[in-house]
Amino acid sequence: MDNFLQYLEDFLGYELLHIGDYVFSVGTLLTLVLIFFSTKALLWIIKKALYNARSLKSMDEGSLWSVFQIIRYLLWVISISIMLETVGVKVTVLLAGSAALLVGVGMGLQQTFNDIICGFILLAEGSVKIGDILEIGDDIIMIQKIGLRTSIGINRDNIVDIIPNSLITTSRLVNWSHQSKKVRFRIRVGVAYGSDVELVIRLLKESALEHPDVTNEALIDVWFTDFGDSALQFELLFFSQKLFRIERIKSDIRKTINKKFVEHGVQIPFPQRDVHIKK
Repeated sequence: MDNFLQYLEDFLGYELLHIGDYVFSVGTLLTLVLIFFSTKALLWIIKKALYNARSLKSMDEGSLWSVFQIIRYLLWVISISIMLETVGVKVTVLLAGSAALLVGVGMGLQQTFNDIICGFILLAEGSVKIGDILEIGDDIIMIQKIGLRTSIGINRDNIVDIIPNSLITTSRLVNWSHQSKKVRFRIRVGVAYGSDVELVIRLLKESALEHPDVTNEALIDVWFTDFGDSALQFELLFFSQKLFRIERIKSDIRKTINKKFVEHGVQIPFPQRDVHIKK
């Protein structure tokens, strides 16, 4: 037994790297490997616990992902600090000694640090979560991942967008998924003067009702909005849960409207102008 312990001590103390007073041994290497895999194992256990805990079943997947990401980043920061201490690097001394360098790097990477801070804000605040549908500028994005510096989403053309976190936190945007999975949409249409208004309203309601992705018949409405230059202006309002593919739904409803208008003799006029030429 004593021989085995002596052999183990010699093995762990075997020098792999020796620079000045610094010695990197097999024991140090094994300690680093142990810390690394212990961190990964602990993260796996935490993730399983979060998704299986009865008390958290009321939370959606996006919120659970945000909580796990915050824990993951903090745990890795602690683990890396312990690893540095293990190899003999004093983290506090390193940070103090490199303060001036960090200031210079910070000035050059100001936007990157801004995105990282915004990433923590997104994860902690929960205003944007995985699966949310955002209207950013003229594009509609479904968020698939919220990272430390950037978030990844996919638009309605199935193109992946990599979005800096600062753009999400500092810009005005619309979160279609924030309060309700059911959103009201509008289709505008004009008909010729002299058309039967009640008939037009009935045909518009029927066109929306016939689509399978339109919800709640009682909430379908038609407004007679204005007397236009060339047409009577109407607006069809309906609710749908298919937020990400709403343009396809609108296209289907427009085709149904056009078909019904043709069948009932309702005309959609085009702008006309009279030009008078003086001789």
